[in-house]
This record gives sequence, structure tokens and C-alpha cells, in this order.
Amino acid sequence: MSALLVPPSRVCRPRNRGFALRTITAETYRAFLATPDGAALGAGFLQCPSWADVKEGWRAQLLGWGPDPEAGALTGVALVLLRQLPGTRKYFAYLPEGPVADWTDPDIDGWLGPLLDHLRHSGAFAVRIGPSPAYRRWDAALLKPLTGPGRRLGDVLASEVDPLGTAVAERLRARGWRRCGDDKDGDAQPRHVFHVPLAGRTTEDLWSGLNQEWRRNVRRAQKEGVEVVVGSAAELPEFYRLLGITERRDGFRLGRSLAYYERQYAALNAEEPGRMKLYVARHRGEILAAHTMITVGRRAWYQTGASADHRREVRPSNALQWRMLQDAHALGADVYDMRGVPSTLDPGERAYGLLRWKLGTGGQVVETLGEWERPLGGSANHTLYRAFQAYLNRR
Repeated sequence: MSALLVPPSRVCRPRNRGFALRTITAETYRAFLATPDGAALGAGFLQCPSWADVKEGWRAQLLGWGPDPEAGALTGVALVLLRQLPGTRKYFAYLPEGPVADWTDPDIDGWLGPLLDHLRHSGAFAVRIGPSPAYRRWDAALLKPLTGPGRRLGDVLASEVDPLGTAVAERLRARGWRRCGDDKDGDAQPRHVFHVPLAGRTTEDLWSGLNQEWRRNVRRAQKEGVEVVVGSAAELPEFYRLLGITERRDGFRLGRSLAYYERQYAALNAEEPGRMKLYVARHRGEILAAHTMITVGRRAWYQTGASADHRREVRPSNALQWRMLQDAHALGADVYDMRGVPSTLDPGERAYGLLRWKLGTGGQVVETLGEWERPLGGSANHTLYRAFQAYLNRR
């Protein structure tokens, strides 16, 4: 991780509270996340210190704020990734799915203000954040009968609207933040994700939560002798080969290299053994599918899935997901996050197939607050920000 450090004397402190902000070590950062207060904030893997080692081409800062951050008395932390704008000494600051903060605090300026001051002093001309509160939720049972030509999630009254998410969005807008997904450049992380609740449920509850097609497919895989095991780094090249097949078949492109996944696997597991696992499904000795799972605290994510074009009738991907759901449950996770889903409810659109597959697990579509941006003061920074937006739109 390449870190940008501010001088020890540079401590950003708000005027109205006793919180200060400064750079901290990875050990201090991880120790806070392991405390009850830190764990309650629900940091995702994109805000773990190890993620800085995954992202090439970015410099990183680990920040903490609280009554005495230097002594480890923290109330929030943030992994900040900084990309230098070519030809300048200015940086675009990105906090993927962060900062890890108490978004229920009505005095958002008490901790957000020092963060922005710090980034400005570090040479950032603009910043993008990903607040953690949810905005809306749709139960799978609600959506299944409401598909149709041209229909989208926004056309369906949500099962739940989160008042905290609504309040946070209003607070950010009032402070000059712009929601990225409202314009061309959009979000870097998925706006809509799919969650399978695990807390308070038994394995039998999870099984009965699957729809009939899913249960039939899992049984078919078992009958056909599909074997699901946790693989190792040695299977990553095969996973990557299958990912290429999946991208061509399903019409998407992640644009990542084998080296990226090898770096991710090494970095996350160096931080905590078993944090990232590669599950593989074999049939007649051949790997037909491989999926990755990441766990942090009481959350688990299905990150990336890949499968072959042949022998799909033995349902290796269903077998993988059922095993991963059970393992996440056994680890004590409160939620199994299947990551991004499209917003379309139109069966005629190619992307709908992914949503349909995940709906079969009986969980919920969750609309997050998405990502938010703002320039960091000064006419020069505003000019750089507009130029940067134009670059993103052209790309």
C-alpha cells in the first residue's frame, strides 16, 4: 500500500466537538473494526486496509477520527484511495463504500467536516463517498409477479423505505453533494444489491426460502454427483478462464486480469486467513463453475461467479451458492450479500436473467444510497472537477 501521510502536527479538528482526525496504522484501523463499536458500523471489504493493496494505480490513506485517534480512541475510520490527475499535483479521492462512520449521527459535520478538510490539505480536488445506509428494499416475493415489458424496480412500491437513508441523502444534498448515479458517469459500485438475511434463521429456513426451481436444481446437482469444495490460489487460473467464458455468454465485461484476482486473494487472506475463499464445483473431475466469497465481521459477500458453457444441466452454480449460503450461516454472518443486480424487471432484457436467478434465493433487492461526489472548494478545484467529469463521460 502506498500511503500519503500528513505531518504529525496536521490534525483536523472540528470547532463544535472534541473529535480529531489523522492518519492511523493498519493495525490501529483493524483493531477498531474488531471492537463492538467498530463492528456495529458494518465495514465492508472495500473499506478494509487490505483493499489498498488490491487497487493498483491508486495511493492510499488510512484515516481515523475520535476523541484521541493517535491513541486509538476512535469512532470512525476510512480507507481513502487517491488517483493523481495527470499533469497536476491534485488528486481525486475515492472512499469505496465508505467512510465507516455513524451515519445515524445528526451532526454529520462533526466528523465529515474534518474528513473534507484533511482531503483538501492532502491535495484532493474532489471526493467520492459511498454512504452505507440503505434507501429502499423489495422482497423477492413482491417482485416475482410484477415483471413485464419496460418495467423497472422504481415502478414498484418498495416493501420498505429506510428513514435513515432518506435523512442522510437530504443532509448530503444540503451540503452540496451530488449523487453520481443521477448522471452519465454513474456509480463505480452497484446501486442495487441482493441480500439474503441469515440472522435468526436455521439451515432449514434457508432451504425453504429457496423457490421450487432452486431446490430442484440443488437436488439435481447432488444427484448428478457435483462436488463442491473450497479451492485455493492454484485454481484461480481456471476460475479466470471460466470467467472469460461467462462474460462472453452473458454479455458483460469486468475488465480485470488474472493478476488482479491473484493480488486480491493474497491481500485479503494475508489480512485475515480465510477472508476470501474460492469455491469450485467439479463434475466427473472437471471444474464446471467457481465462485468467490468474502467475509468481514458478520457479513459475507458472493463477489464473482464463473461457469462453463457445457454440462450446465447438472446445475453447478446452484450447488455452489447453496454451499456458500450454508457456510456464511455457519460463520455467523447476519446477511449474505449477492452484490449487484440490474434495475430492470423486463424479462425481455438480457440483464433480467441475473436478477431472476438471485430472486430464487428468496432474499431482498436493496437500493443503496449510491455514491456521492463534491468538489473540495476553490474555483481551480471546481474547474478540475468539471474536467474530470467530462473525462469520465467520454470514457
